Amino acid sequence: MSFKRLFAIIKKEIIHIKRDKPSLMMGFVAPVIMILLFGYAVNTNIDHIKTAVLDMDRTEMSRNAVETFKNSNYFDVVTYVSNIEELKKEIDSNRVKAGIVIKSGFNEGISRNEKPEMLIVVDGSDPSIARTAYSSGIFTAQAFSSGLKIEKLVKSGARMLQEPIDIKSQVLYNPQLKSANFTIPGLIGLIMQNITVMLIAFALVREKEKGTIEQLIVTPVKPFELIFGKLIPYTFIGFIDLLIATFFGTWWFKVPIQGSIPLLIILGLGFVICALAMGILISTIAQNQLQAMQMSILIILPSVLLSGFMFPREAMPLFVRLLGNVFPITYFLVILRGIISKGASLDLILNDVLILFAEGTILFILSILRFRKKLD
Repeated sequence: MSFKRLFAIIKKEIIHIKRDKPSLMMGFVAPVIMILLFGYAVNTNIDHIKTAVLDMDRTEMSRNAVETFKNSNYFDVVTYVSNIEELKKEIDSNRVKAGIVIKSGFNEGISRNEKPEMLIVVDGSDPSIARTAYSSGIFTAQAFSSGLKIEKLVKSGARMLQEPIDIKSQVLYNPQLKSANFTIPGLIGLIMQNITVMLIAFALVREKEKGTIEQLIVTPVKPFELIFGKLIPYTFIGFIDLLIATFFGTWWFKVPIQGSIPLLIILGLGFVICALAMGILISTIAQNQLQAMQMSILIILPSVLLSGFMFPREAMPLFVRLLGNVFPITYFLVILRGIISKGASLDLILNDVLILFAEGTILFILSILRFRKKLD
């Protein structure tokens, strides 16, 4: 082995790396970003579950019961509702993940040893959160019931007393807590994002590397015309992929679509266009296909973690959840799971739809502004 030739190759490669500053920067910055994001996002300890309360008794006893749930740290009471339909609407719109129902006559029933009913309602569309809400809800209700039992024992002096409260539970949308009902809708969205971003991210970069971008430069083609011309064929491919992924995801894994299929297809097409806009933006920034690949991975990996696909967003710190709001997939997963698992109508997911389309519009505008019909 000639060390002289070896050092010559090493020197040449170092010069090449120094010239490719974006790749060099990503090589050092990416590990820091990934370890910070992964460290905060990968958290399976779920607490502070958003909860709605239906208190039809409205007595001191019922308020004490609600306070017991608040003090458990597992439940954050974010709203009070007036009927069971309103409670289900809160769950359908993904504003809460659990509900506490205390029926009228709760205080009087305890006084008469009639075992009044307390109902724990859980959104089963996310099994990881549902299991925690279910077990913690039952445990918290039992703790409150045991406290009442001890008080009665002290007052009556009796050795045995029945439980003061009849604790019941109801799991909505996914009573058996099958993980496929949660993962398959999310997987459909994730597949669509990854395929479309990776396909379109190489579009303009490939033109630069092959030199065909020069032919476009001498034509009267405008930036937005070039971008839309690149976009339309990939939109068709992405739409076909959406249909394939949805069909096999629901048919093969037996995950029924509870909501409107046309609504699912229309909003899915909107997400495909949004993901393509993200890929085009990468394509306008990257100078070569390697950079395009690196940037795509730098976006795809955090979006997998922060969107709620793998880990519940409720378990993430606030600043990590806010960072996850940047990715369109975060809102599309809510849309997918809402339509497929809950049968949600457009009005219940409208907020996520509007944000998704707004982000898509912003990405398109940035892509057009970034593109310059000239050689660097």
